[in-house]
Amino acid sequence: MRALLPSWQDYRDVKRTWRGDIVAGLTVGIIALPLALAFGVSSGAGAESGLITAIVAGVIAAVFGGSNIQVSGPTGAMVVVLGPVVAAHGVGVVAVLSLMAGLIVIIAGALKLGRAVTFIPWPVIEGFTLGIAVIIFLQQVPAAIGSKAGPSSNAFVAAVQSFQTVDWSTVIVPVAMVLMVAAIMLLAPLVHKKLPGSIVAIIVVTVIANLANLPLARIGELPSSLPSPALPQLDAGLLSSLVGPALTIAALAAIESLLSARVAVTLSDTGPYDADRELVGQGLASIASGFFGGMPATGAIARTAVNIRSGGRTRLAAIVHSIVLVGVVYLATGVVSQIPLAALSGVLMVTAARMISIATVRSIIGSTGSDATVFVITALVTVSVDLIVAVGIGIAVAAFFALRAVSASSGVHREELPGTPVPGDERIALFRLDGALFFGAAERMLERVNQTSHITVVIIRMSQLQILDATGARVITEMIQALERRGITVLVKGIQPRHLKLVTRVGVITSLRHRNHLFVDLDAAIEHARSHVTRAATAGGADAGDYGWTSAIRLPRD
Repeated sequence: MRALLPSWQDYRDVKRTWRGDIVAGLTVGIIALPLALAFGVSSGAGAESGLITAIVAGVIAAVFGGSNIQVSGPTGAMVVVLGPVVAAHGVGVVAVLSLMAGLIVIIAGALKLGRAVTFIPWPVIEGFTLGIAVIIFLQQVPAAIGSKAGPSSNAFVAAVQSFQTVDWSTVIVPVAMVLMVAAIMLLAPLVHKKLPGSIVAIIVVTVIANLANLPLARIGELPSSLPSPALPQLDAGLLSSLVGPALTIAALAAIESLLSARVAVTLSDTGPYDADRELVGQGLASIASGFFGGMPATGAIARTAVNIRSGGRTRLAAIVHSIVLVGVVYLATGVVSQIPLAALSGVLMVTAARMISIATVRSIIGSTGSDATVFVITALVTVSVDLIVAVGIGIAVAAFFALRAVSASSGVHREELPGTPVPGDERIALFRLDGALFFGAAERMLERVNQTSHITVVIIRMSQLQILDATGARVITEMIQALERRGITVLVKGIQPRHLKLVTRVGVITSLRHRNHLFVDLDAAIEHARSHVTRAATAGGADAGDYGWTSAIRLPRD
C-alpha cells in the first residue's frame, strides 16, 4: 500500500523545474476555466460544479495520483455520462455519484487493476474518442441556437428535437456568438502559439454581449467562495438506483485517466506513471469533489498536453492550475457570471472538433479491414447507445478478429518423412501442428487429419505448437481415439514440457494405444511407425490399414 501513497520523491525535481511548472500551471488554469464552466453547464450540474471539480479534484489528483504531469478535472466524456443521469434523478445525485464512483476506482487501484487498460486496442480507443467528440458537439447544439435540449437521452435525437422549440427570430444571435468564438479560437494560434484562444474568445464575446445587451442566456450567479465540505444526503433506495451509473462512471474515470496518463508519458520525459496509484488518486479526487458538491473527475488529456507543452514537469504545475481557479472563485465570479452560454458552447464545439484527428482516422480506416470495422462499430455504439457498452463491444469485436487471425496463422501440415524413403512410407502420415491450437482452430485441424486415407500409422508432431488450450487438447484426444477406432496407430512426438500437464489431464496420453507411442525423437517415431507398417502388411496384405475411408485430401506441405 505504501507504493500507492505520495512521497517526497514526487517533488525531487521541483528545485530545478519550479519556474516552468508555475508558468505551465498559470497557462493550464486559464485554459481550464472555460472548459470547467462549460462542462459543468453541459452536464446539468451547473457551472459552479465544474469549477469546484477542477479546483478540488485537480489538486487531490495531482498530489495522490500516479502521474507527475497529469491535469485532472471535469471532462467531456464524463459530461456525456452524467447528462442522462442528472436528467433522470436530478442534480442532487451528482455528489453522491462522485463518492460512489470514487470509492470503486480506489478499490480498483488497490486491487492492482491499473494495467488492464493496456488490453484496450488502439481502434477501440480512437473509436471511443470519436464518439465522445460527436456527442459533445451535439450536446452544444441547443445552446448554440438559443433553444432547449429535447427530452431524449440520445444526444443526436435531443439535438434534432431542440429545433422544434427554437425562436427563429432570434436564432441568429447565439449562432453568431458561436461562430465568433470558433473563429477567434482558430485564429489565435496564428497570432501567437501560446495565446489562449478560448479565454480571448470568451472575453470578446462577453464584452460584446453585455455592451449590446444581446438576448443571450448567461451562466448566472456563481459562489464567491468555495463551499464547506459536507456529506451528501444518502438513502438506501437512492444508492441502489445509482449502482449502475456509478459503475459506468467509475469505469469511464479509470479508462480515461489511465489513457491520458499513458499518452502523457509519450509526450514528455517526466518519468513513468504508476497506473494503480493513478486510480487511487483519481478515486480520492472524485470523493473530495463530491464532498464539496462537485462532479466525478478524470485525467484530462487536452489540459495535460497543454501542461507539457507549456513547460510543466512536476506535480506543482497541476497544483498551481487549481490555485489559479481558486483565485477566479474569490476574485472574479461577478465577471464570470455574465459569460453567455453560447460562448461556452462555441468553446466546446471547437474542443470536440479538435478531438478528432483526421490523420488518425485515415490511418485506421486504411490499415486493415478488421481494425476499421472495430473503429467504426465503437464510434457508432458510443454515439447511439453508451460509452462503456461501446468499449465492451469494441473490445469483443477486436478480440474476435484477433482470435480469427491467430486461428488462421495456426495449422496442421502434412510432411514428407525425412531421409531416404523405404517401401511402406506411403502408409505413414506425418502431421506437424503449428502456431496456436485453441477453440478457434481445433476443429479445423481435426477435419484435416481425419480426411486423410490409405494410412496405417499417423505421427503427430507437437514440438512446434506454441499455444494449446483445453479445447485443443480435447480435440487431439478425440482425433487419436477416432483414428485408433479405425485401426490406425497414432504416435505422438514432441509434447512440450509446458503442455504436458494439460495433455495428461485432458487425456491425450491415455488415448494412445500404448505409452510407447509417445516420443521425444522424430527418428525413433518414424522407425517405430515403419515397424507397424511392416507387421500390418505381413498380417493383412497390401491393403492392410485401409478401413473404408471415403475421401482423400492431400494436405499442404510447408
